[in-house]
Amino acid sequence: MPPGVKNLYANIPDKIPEEIFEDILRSDKFRIERIISKGHKSPEGFWYDQDENEFVLLLRGEAKLGFEDGSIADLKEGDYLVIPAHLKHRVESTSEETETIWLAIFY
Repeated sequence: MPPGVKNLYANIPDKIPEEIFEDILRSDKFRIERIISKGHKSPEGFWYDQDENEFVLLLRGEAKLGFEDGSIADLKEGDYLVIPAHLKHRVESTSEETETIWLAIFY
């Protein structure tokens, strides 16, 4: 590959005991992150309550995001959503058979 070219599906370990969070690009206005999950979910009672808006795109696998109002977003490959700042949410589940790869843009 030419210098600077990277692949979102590369360098995925065989075993993923903890979710992997990797910055792809960061500035003072936004950050882009690759997240790799495999059977991971948020701890009981834990809620993300972020100061930033988040655009999240599911590239591979499946996931369920839960929201404080009780609603669930059932995400499949190619699905995306925008989570406004301070909208409490959590990861209810991710694929156990394959890696779940997320692309998250925080702004």
